[in-house]
Amino acid sequence: MVDVPAYFDEVDGGFFPTSFAASQWSSAQVVGPALTGLLARELERTQATDGFAPVRLTVDLFSAARFEHTTTPVVRVRDGKRIRVADVSVVQGGTVAARATAVLLQPTEQPPGELWRREREPQPPSLEIAPPSPLPQTPLFNSGEDSPVWNSVPTDHENGHRKRTWQNPIRVVTGEELTPFVRVAVVAEATSMMTNWGDKGIGFINTDMTLGLSRQPVGTEIGVEADSHFSEHGMAVGVATLFDRTGSFGSCMVTSVSNAGRQISNAQLDMVMRKRI
Repeated sequence: MVDVPAYFDEVDGGFFPTSFAASQWSSAQVVGPALTGLLARELERTQATDGFAPVRLTVDLFSAARFEHTTTPVVRVRDGKRIRVADVSVVQGGTVAARATAVLLQPTEQPPGELWRREREPQPPSLEIAPPSPLPQTPLFNSGEDSPVWNSVPTDHENGHRKRTWQNPIRVVTGEELTPFVRVAVVAEATSMMTNWGDKGIGFINTDMTLGLSRQPVGTEIGVEADSHFSEHGMAVGVATLFDRTGSFGSCMVTSVSNAGRQISNAQLDMVMRKRI
């Protein structure tokens, strides 16, 4: 049996972060994808029943989650025939460190008519570069327009061009396979990196994430392509498109605050990636 890494172990009716959950900003802080994945897991597990499908996940990352025992209480806010809304929190030591809201809908038929679609669709790396695998893989990065260079070396993308990534993430909970919804919640948090990554590294840290889906991802790999970045006075907003090998299926938005005093350089990103190879 392959020992697949995960962000959390189930412990005493809750969870405890593993070493894989350490953030690049601080080794004492839990990384964003671990939290978005855990929150998505709890919402899907308790609310995606009776045919309801999660279509929107909003996560507020307003306090540093630490390496402590963690619980995730869920509250159903609205339960209608076509729409369901629920909240969940990350609680450590009696304090809420993060929270999320999910909107779930009942699938139905498409309305008639033609709608606008973006002219250029994101393109995944070739199968030769990224052969499908059921196991987690080191993230791949690409920059610019129509560049064939996909690799795990951030300094090769030390530029101010559009960024994108292709990821097959680690598990959220030890011994538990990722569902498509939890998988995309983990990968979508890379919207912060893709939209805030420039030629000097990353100087913004996201305070939230809003994920919107028209369908669930297909396969084990998901791409995130930056669509926009706007920033003034140390505040930023970034939007990205989510895609798999069958096409685009959603978008993600993050708002971020300057963390220039602890800027992550491209060389530091290289070191993080080398540890994952």
